Amino acid sequence: MRALSRLQKLRFYPLAVTGGEGSYLFTEDNRKILDFSASWGAASLGHSHPRLREAINEALSNQAGASTLSAVNEPAVLLAEQLLENSTAGGKNHQVWLGHSGSDANETVARSVIAATGRSRIISFSGAYHGGTSGSMAISAHNVQQHTQRAKGLQVISYPNQYRASDEDPYCMDIIKNLQASFASDYPGHDVAALFIEPIQSDGGLLVPPRGFMKQLVELCRSHGILIVSDEVKVGMGRTGRFNCIEHEDVEPDILVLGKGLGGGLPLSAVIGPQLIMDYASSFSMQTLHGNPICASAGLAVLDIISSEKLQENSHDIGEYLMHRLRVLSQRHSIIGDVRGRGLAIGVELVKDRHSKEPATQEAAKIVYRAFELGLAIYYVGLNSNILEMTPPLNITKDEADEAIFILDKAIDDVTNGLVSNDTIAGYDGW
Repeated sequence: MRALSRLQKLRFYPLAVTGGEGSYLFTEDNRKILDFSASWGAASLGHSHPRLREAINEALSNQAGASTLSAVNEPAVLLAEQLLENSTAGGKNHQVWLGHSGSDANETVARSVIAATGRSRIISFSGAYHGGTSGSMAISAHNVQQHTQRAKGLQVISYPNQYRASDEDPYCMDIIKNLQASFASDYPGHDVAALFIEPIQSDGGLLVPPRGFMKQLVELCRSHGILIVSDEVKVGMGRTGRFNCIEHEDVEPDILVLGKGLGGGLPLSAVIGPQLIMDYASSFSMQTLHGNPICASAGLAVLDIISSEKLQENSHDIGEYLMHRLRVLSQRHSIIGDVRGRGLAIGVELVKDRHSKEPATQEAAKIVYRAFELGLAIYYVGLNSNILEMTPPLNITKDEADEAIFILDKAIDDVTNGLVSNDTIAGYDGW
């Protein structure tokens, strides 16, 4: 443990993994843990999926180089073509850029839209987490990234939160009115290159926008020639019951960003966008291993498995079942203030009191720790670190969902009954 830098650690409990199969992880102390995070959504097919292993082994047996930097390879081309077929980003002249992670993908978009349009500004949401590179952090507005410098001219607007909305504005439309007013005064729309959307704000608290909100916001931005970027790194790829999460909003983005689950656990991301942006300049955003054929082969296998095993449908069905079970659970536990999500992107907001809605931050840390002790891996997110996030593998079963609910119920009981001390969570930085 000491050999690994703290700079790349985000520990909630002492999880040390030796292997995995399906929806379970195996630990160094010979335990079997139900993985309801899927490595923050990256292990979209669970662990050691046989068809994914087969695709990777086949690609390695006759490796087509290591990059698309100065030579193309068939897996990368086939993956790009398949992504164009699946994408909701409109336009017949769209192209694909392949990267390693959502971070380098979002940084590429942020740099490219400004350079290609000649417009100097970007709009993003408060609580947005678009990545961990300097460029992707610069367009984010999550409070865990206060140490980084934001992009010059970045305009941050509030993300709609219906659970905490006022009675006077339950659908959070004042956010759009305020942006419209700013366009008419100090932040003219013609200076803005792009609006970055998370169709479900993930690390900001698993926030689902009110119906119609994103459509109206996009229409306002489009009236000023602003490009729409849908960051689907965590919530895309069938996780919400549709291949692209933005489909729930009846919005067609100009640019789509994918990552995490696209590689099934291997480093792979993609940007799908118009030729104006994607062909702006040669070697404008490149790294040596971009378009790696092994990762691209994994991506092709993931797309095929999602389709052939009907994992979008499974995400919808098991997600609906899970949220029903969680809402029933909330009748037993007053600490559960809200259950929200789409498909298998689910958030459970914990509060000290349902009237005041004061965030139950310390309790959230204790609950995920106790759940780990009982055999369930989940983490917490949100600006107040009080939302339990559930992003399990897309092929999770109903029995596994029941197991997770059983463990979570017991973990909440133990924490609310004072059986987990403050010392237990000391030393774990969390989120």
